[in-house]
Amino acid sequence: MTDGSVVDDSALGTDVAKTDASHVAVETGSVSTAEVPLTTGQLEREGDIAADYIEEFLDICDLDGDIDIDARNGRAYLSVKASDADNLRLLSKPETVNALQELTRLAVQNKTGSFSRLILDIGGSREAREAELAALVARAIARIEAGATEADLPAMSSYERKLVHDIVGTSDGYRSESSGEGRDRHTVITAA
Repeated sequence: MTDGSVVDDSALGTDVAKTDASHVAVETGSVSTAEVPLTTGQLEREGDIAADYIEEFLDICDLDGDIDIDARNGRAYLSVKASDADNLRLLSKPETVNALQELTRLAVQNKTGSFSRLILDIGGSREAREAELAALVARAIARIEAGATEADLPAMSSYERKLVHDIVGTSDGYRSESSGEGRDRHTVITAA
Protein backbone atom coordinates (compact mmCIF):
# COMPACT_ATOMS: atom_id res chain seq x y z
CA MET A 1 0.00 0.00 0.00
CA THR A 2 1.46 3.33 -1.00
CA ASP A 3 0.01 5.60 1.66
CA GLY A 4 0.00 3.24 4.63
CA SER A 5 -3.78 3.18 5.09
CA VAL A 6 -5.26 -0.16 5.98
CA VAL A 7 -8.91 -0.87 6.54
CA ASP A 8 -9.02 -3.42 9.32
CA ASP A 9 -11.79 -4.80 11.42
CA SER A 10 -10.39 -7.54 13.62
CA ALA A 11 -13.82 -8.25 15.04
CA LEU A 12 -14.84 -9.69 11.69
CA GLY A 13 -14.27 -13.43 11.66
CA THR A 14 -12.52 -15.05 8.75
CA ASP A 15 -13.04 -18.40 7.15
CA VAL A 16 -9.73 -19.89 6.06
CA ALA A 17 -10.49 -21.98 3.02
CA LYS A 18 -8.61 -25.21 2.51
CA THR A 19 -7.85 -26.77 -0.85
CA ASP A 20 -6.47 -29.98 -2.31
CA ALA A 21 -4.81 -30.90 -5.60
CA SER A 22 -8.17 -31.43 -7.33
CA HIS A 23 -8.99 -27.74 -6.96
CA VAL A 24 -7.18 -24.62 -8.02
CA ALA A 25 -5.20 -23.40 -5.06
CA VAL A 26 -6.70 -19.94 -5.10
CA GLU A 27 -5.31 -19.32 -1.64
CA THR A 28 -1.69 -20.10 -2.53
CA GLY A 29 -1.54 -20.14 -6.31
CA SER A 30 0.65 -23.24 -6.08
CA VAL A 31 -1.47 -25.81 -7.95
CA SER A 32 -1.97 -25.50 -11.66
CA THR A 33 -4.72 -28.07 -12.21
CA ALA A 34 -8.04 -26.71 -13.40
CA GLU A 35 -11.01 -26.91 -11.10
CA VAL A 36 -13.66 -29.32 -12.35
CA PRO A 37 -17.15 -28.07 -11.49
CA LEU A 38 -19.35 -30.52 -9.64
CA THR A 39 -22.60 -31.66 -11.21
CA THR A 40 -25.90 -30.73 -9.63
CA GLY A 41 -26.27 -34.35 -8.52
CA GLN A 42 -22.87 -34.27 -6.79
CA LEU A 43 -23.74 -30.99 -5.07
CA GLU A 44 -27.09 -32.39 -3.94
CA ARG A 45 -25.32 -35.46 -2.53
CA GLU A 46 -22.90 -33.18 -0.65
CA GLY A 47 -25.88 -31.24 0.67
CA ASP A 48 -27.64 -34.40 1.83
CA ILE A 49 -24.53 -35.72 3.61
CA ALA A 50 -23.95 -32.33 5.23
CA ALA A 51 -27.61 -32.05 6.27
CA ASP A 52 -27.43 -35.47 7.95
CA TYR A 53 -24.30 -34.38 9.80
CA ILE A 54 -25.81 -31.06 10.93
CA GLU A 55 -29.07 -32.72 11.93
CA GLU A 56 -27.18 -35.18 14.13
CA PHE A 57 -25.16 -32.30 15.59
CA LEU A 58 -28.35 -30.38 16.44
CA ASP A 59 -29.83 -33.49 18.04
CA ILE A 60 -26.75 -33.93 20.22
CA CYS A 61 -27.00 -30.26 21.25
CA ASP A 62 -30.76 -30.66 21.80
CA LEU A 63 -31.48 -27.75 19.45
CA ASP A 64 -34.33 -27.40 17.00
CA GLY A 65 -33.63 -26.21 13.49
CA ASP A 66 -34.89 -26.58 9.95
CA ILE A 67 -32.29 -27.31 7.28
CA ASP A 68 -32.62 -26.05 3.71
CA ILE A 69 -30.29 -27.38 1.00
CA ASP A 70 -29.47 -25.50 -2.19
CA ALA A 71 -26.95 -25.99 -5.00
CA ARG A 72 -25.73 -22.86 -6.77
CA ASN A 73 -22.53 -21.30 -8.06
CA GLY A 74 -20.78 -24.67 -7.93
CA ARG A 75 -21.32 -25.11 -4.18
CA ALA A 76 -23.76 -26.81 -1.86
CA TYR A 77 -25.41 -24.32 0.51
CA LEU A 78 -26.96 -25.36 3.82
CA SER A 79 -29.09 -22.99 5.79
CA VAL A 80 -30.18 -23.78 9.34
CA LYS A 81 -33.13 -21.76 10.64
CA ALA A 82 -35.28 -21.91 13.74
CA SER A 83 -38.65 -20.39 14.55
CA ASP A 84 -37.15 -19.22 17.85
CA ALA A 85 -34.17 -17.00 16.93
CA ASP A 86 -32.58 -17.54 20.37
CA ASN A 87 -32.45 -21.26 19.68
CA LEU A 88 -29.47 -20.86 17.31
CA ARG A 89 -27.98 -17.68 18.81
CA LEU A 90 -24.77 -19.30 20.09
CA LEU A 91 -24.24 -21.37 16.94
CA SER A 92 -24.67 -18.35 14.65
CA LYS A 93 -21.54 -16.58 15.90
CA PRO A 94 -19.05 -16.25 12.99
CA GLU A 95 -16.27 -18.28 14.61
CA THR A 96 -18.70 -21.06 15.48
CA VAL A 97 -20.23 -21.13 12.01
CA ASN A 98 -16.78 -21.28 10.41
CA ALA A 99 -15.66 -24.11 12.70
CA LEU A 100 -18.85 -26.07 12.16
CA GLN A 101 -18.59 -25.47 8.41
CA GLU A 102 -15.08 -26.96 8.40
CA LEU A 103 -16.24 -29.97 10.42
CA THR A 104 -19.16 -30.45 8.03
CA ARG A 105 -16.85 -30.21 5.02
CA LEU A 106 -14.65 -32.90 6.59
CA ALA A 107 -17.69 -35.12 7.17
CA VAL A 108 -18.65 -34.71 3.50
CA GLN A 109 -15.09 -35.37 2.37
CA ASN A 110 -15.01 -38.51 4.52
CA LYS A 111 -18.11 -39.85 2.72
CA THR A 112 -17.30 -38.69 -0.84
CA GLY A 113 -13.52 -38.82 -0.89
CA SER A 114 -13.47 -35.32 -2.44
CA PHE A 115 -12.85 -31.87 -1.03
CA SER A 116 -16.07 -29.97 -0.32
CA ARG A 117 -16.60 -26.23 -0.76
CA LEU A 118 -20.03 -26.19 0.87
CA ILE A 119 -21.24 -23.06 2.60
CA LEU A 120 -23.05 -23.23 5.93
CA ASP A 121 -25.40 -20.56 7.20
CA ILE A 122 -26.81 -20.73 10.71
CA GLY A 123 -29.52 -18.34 11.81
CA GLY A 124 -28.75 -15.80 9.08
CA SER A 125 -25.02 -15.63 9.87
CA ARG A 126 -24.04 -15.34 6.18
CA GLU A 127 -26.39 -12.40 5.59
CA ALA A 128 -24.94 -10.72 8.66
CA ARG A 129 -21.40 -11.34 7.36
CA GLU A 130 -22.32 -9.93 3.94
CA ALA A 131 -23.61 -6.79 5.66
CA GLU A 132 -20.32 -6.53 7.63
CA LEU A 133 -18.33 -6.89 4.40
CA ALA A 134 -20.46 -4.21 2.71
CA ALA A 135 -19.73 -1.86 5.61
CA LEU A 136 -16.02 -2.70 5.36
CA VAL A 137 -16.04 -1.91 1.64
CA ALA A 138 -17.89 1.37 2.29
CA ARG A 139 -15.20 2.41 4.81
CA ALA A 140 -12.47 1.47 2.32
CA ILE A 141 -14.11 3.53 -0.44
CA ALA A 142 -14.46 6.46 1.98
CA ARG A 143 -10.69 6.30 2.63
CA ILE A 144 -10.02 6.39 -1.10
CA GLU A 145 -12.41 9.32 -1.54
CA ALA A 146 -10.49 11.05 1.28
CA GLY A 147 -7.27 10.78 -0.71
CA ALA A 148 -5.82 7.28 -0.21
CA THR A 149 -4.64 5.66 -3.44
CA GLU A 150 -5.81 2.23 -2.32
CA ALA A 151 -7.31 0.45 0.67
CA ASP A 152 -6.29 -3.02 1.83
CA LEU A 153 -8.91 -5.13 3.52
CA PRO A 154 -7.98 -7.77 6.10
CA ALA A 155 -7.16 -11.30 4.99
CA MET A 156 -10.24 -13.42 4.34
CA SER A 157 -11.36 -16.59 2.62
CA SER A 158 -11.80 -16.88 -1.13
CA TYR A 159 -15.57 -16.96 -0.63
CA GLU A 160 -15.52 -13.70 1.33
CA ARG A 161 -13.13 -12.08 -1.17
CA LYS A 162 -15.56 -13.03 -3.95
CA LEU A 163 -18.36 -11.34 -2.00
CA VAL A 164 -16.16 -8.25 -1.63
CA HIS A 165 -15.39 -8.25 -5.37
CA ASP A 166 -19.14 -8.46 -6.08
CA ILE A 167 -19.86 -5.56 -3.69
CA VAL A 168 -17.10 -3.40 -5.21
CA GLY A 169 -18.35 -4.31 -8.69
CA THR A 170 -21.63 -2.56 -7.92
CA SER A 171 -19.80 0.62 -6.89
CA ASP A 172 -19.12 2.83 -9.91
CA GLY A 173 -15.55 4.06 -10.18
CA TYR A 174 -13.84 1.41 -8.04
CA ARG A 175 -12.20 -1.92 -8.66
CA SER A 176 -10.79 -4.67 -6.48
CA GLU A 177 -8.23 -7.42 -6.78
CA SER A 178 -6.86 -10.10 -4.50
CA SER A 179 -3.29 -9.82 -3.29
CA GLY A 180 -0.98 -11.92 -1.14
CA GLU A 181 -0.75 -15.65 -0.64
CA GLY A 182 -2.18 -18.29 1.66
CA ARG A 183 -3.68 -17.03 4.90
CA ASP A 184 -2.49 -13.50 4.06
CA ARG A 185 -4.53 -13.27 0.84
CA HIS A 186 -6.67 -10.14 0.98
CA THR A 187 -8.49 -7.68 -1.23
CA VAL A 188 -7.14 -4.33 -2.38
CA ILE A 189 -9.62 -1.67 -3.52
CA THR A 190 -8.58 1.19 -5.82
CA ALA A 191 -10.26 3.86 -7.89
CA ALA A 192 -10.95 2.60 -11.42
